[in-house]
Amino acid sequence: MTAPRLSIVLSTRDRAAFLPDALRALERIESPAPWELIVVDNGSTDATPDVLRAFAASTRVAFRAVHEPRPGLSRARNAGWRAATADVIAFTDDDCYPAPDFVDAWLACFTDPAVGYAGGRITLHDPADAPVTIQLLDTPVEFVPRTFARAGVIQGANMAARRTVLDALGGFDERLGAGTPFPSEDLDFVSRAAAAGWAGRYDPRPSVAHHHRRRTPEQVEALRRGYDLGRGAYYAKCLLDPLRRAAAARVWTRSLARTLAAAPGSARARAQFAGELRGALGWLAGR
Repeated sequence: MTAPRLSIVLSTRDRAAFLPDALRALERIESPAPWELIVVDNGSTDATPDVLRAFAASTRVAFRAVHEPRPGLSRARNAGWRAATADVIAFTDDDCYPAPDFVDAWLACFTDPAVGYAGGRITLHDPADAPVTIQLLDTPVEFVPRTFARAGVIQGANMAARRTVLDALGGFDERLGAGTPFPSEDLDFVSRAAAAGWAGRYDPRPSVAHHHRRRTPEQVEALRRGYDLGRGAYYAKCLLDPLRRAAAARVWTRSLARTLAAAPGSARARAQFAGELRGALGWLAGR
């Protein structure tokens, strides 16, 4: 086989009922470039292994299943990119449906050799789902080396990086991400890459549709509270990093001030302020 030019890493855990939809979307990708799919089973206890065996027996996609028994999205992603063989590795989730031009769009994004990491567009698959965990920017955003990365522009449901960057940074911090109290591994990776001197980009061409299935206010608020904890842990980690300390202190102080100013009239602002502080203290205590 021709060596793949792009590896797609999809991590999954106990989503046997929904995983086939994501796999079918991946099979609809069309590209003249060779690519491979790595699905990481992150210690599933349901029928996920059966789903993957059936897919392996029927698909024409260059496919491998990897088993990472230790729960945690960062652990799964690290197992996936280390098993991949391409120089550019794209990450997505088991509730995301990549567009048919997904491979070509990512390869076009990385034609510039200066780009070390990037994020893509995330649309809402089901209009009945709440409009959260999406990224609808339709213009590119450049991340300049050695600047403090903006939160939320690049999201883990649709991001990619060169293997050289993943190798140099050791991949994702396994103390962060889904499966831990602090879901901010994607932001931390982007921030470390920028601080270490790589250029990055948000590019709207690589696109996935996110089918997250959260619809009630309670589900959305639970998600946001988790992100509050993750941001707090992320900022605390940055404050301990000489490369990111000064910028993180400046950005977080301003953010906390704005949030505190809105707190008297906003339950969401109060929850965000308290959640970020809890996340920071939790991160520091864990160290």
